[in-house]
Formats: sequence, C-alpha cells, structure tokens
Amino acid sequence: MPGGASSASGVLLYDKPAGVTSHDIVAKVRRDRGGKVGHAGTLDPFATGLLTILLGRATRLQRYLLDLPKTYVATVRLGWRSSTGDPDGELEQTGRVPEDLRLPVGKIMQKVPMTSAVKVKGERLYKRAHRGEEDEDRPVREVTVHRADLLESDDSRAVYEIECSSGTYVRTLIETLDDAYCEALRRTAVGPLGLERAGEVLEPLEALSFLSQVRIDDGAAEAIGYGRRVPADPGLAEGEPFALVNGDNLIAVAVRVGESLKPEVVLEPRG
Repeated sequence: MPGGASSASGVLLYDKPAGVTSHDIVAKVRRDRGGKVGHAGTLDPFATGLLTILLGRATRLQRYLLDLPKTYVATVRLGWRSSTGDPDGELEQTGRVPEDLRLPVGKIMQKVPMTSAVKVKGERLYKRAHRGEEDEDRPVREVTVHRADLLESDDSRAVYEIECSSGTYVRTLIETLDDAYCEALRRTAVGPLGLERAGEVLEPLEALSFLSQVRIDDGAAEAIGYGRRVPADPGLAEGEPFALVNGDNLIAVAVRVGESLKPEVVLEPRG
C-alpha cells in the first residue's frame, strides 16, 4: 500500500540530499529493504530532490517512467562561470551579469557535457573530464524545454522553475546565459509524481496513472499472466502502451498489435 515501508513491489518516491550519488541511494535502499531495487533516472551529486526508486517487480516498469518530463527549481549564480556548469567545478568570477535572463524554450539541441555518464569511444565522459581531457566529438541531442519561468532575480542570483523532457541537461541550459552557472538544482516532479509525496511507496498501478487503462476480466488476466496475447478493442491506438487492470491490480503493460494486445511487461506472471 502507498506509504507502507514493507511493500515488496512499488515505486518509492525519495528526496535525495546533496553530496551523494543516485547510485548511493539505490544501494542504501537495497540494504534497508532487500530484494531487487532499481531507479528510473538519476540526479547529479550536487542536485537534490525526487528520485523514483523501483522496488521488486516494479523494476520492470523502468522504461515507462524514464521518459516522463521532469520539473526542477534551479538557482543560478550570475557573473560567474564554472568549468562543469555546477558548484563542483572550477569557479571563476567574471562580474559580467547577463542582461537578458530568458532561457531558451521549445526544441533545442544540446551537446552532452563532459561531466555526464554517457559513453564515448567506450568510456564514460566524466572519467575523461576528471583527467582534464576534452572531447569535441560529444553527442548532440534534441531535447524539449516546455517552460523556463524566472521566479526571482537580483544582481547575483536568479531562480527558475524549469519543465523539460527527459535527458535535458539543466546546467547546460543555464550556460546559455554565458556568465552564469547552476549553483543549486532541485527536482520537484517526475511527470505527475511530485516531491510532496516523498517517502511514500506507490503501488505500480498508481505510479503508472499517466497510462491509459484497459480493464480485463479474470480469464484475460490469466492468459496475460502466461505471456499470451488477448483480443484488443479495435478503438485502441496501435503501438501505444496500455495498463491492463484486473480489479485493483496492474497485471501488465501491453501494446495493441493488430487485433490483439501484446504484453510488454507482466507484473503478475503465472507458472
């Protein structure tokens, strides 16, 4: 049940503190609870806020949570530069405060920062960055910034609320201001899941509340439990994931393929 400390399967909403890695948190939860533990998206060590920790069979749901948009509150230090775009880099005071504090919105192209965990030529970029190396062949990705609202500002700092697609590097977005870096970053939401519920364990069905639901009877639930397809309503969109629900239980996530629903992930397996 939501909030139950002994839930064997579900999504734990965790308020990560600064100074530890997301993998540190996953390891701690694994020690505390036992069983299979995973995550659906990380935060940089300096960042705080919402981590979605997957417990038990809910680790199978990672793909659906990873792609959810994220909401952040970013505190920006103006008139300074950081070698990494965050407080962990080498800091330089320039005294040049940006006149225009607007951040780009819409679809933009971002070069993956050297401090990321993305692999290039078989090695994670942050390892090369720690050796003082640069790599101009870093991947460039298209991301979407849905909004970047300036909440407050003065001559030294600005605070933004930013909603963006998964995979957006907020510190790279802040660097478009030139003489500025992301001094603090707090993730307040992952899709519809908000930080105000930190500490709760959501049942899989609630955690995937953003998916359209298809109610199935006991016979269909049993067939899906064995990994078999079941007939699909012709009105369902093809290729879109649906939550298959029997009673109060999420049985599986499936997609319509032709005239049937094909299970992608089965949470209530049989046999």
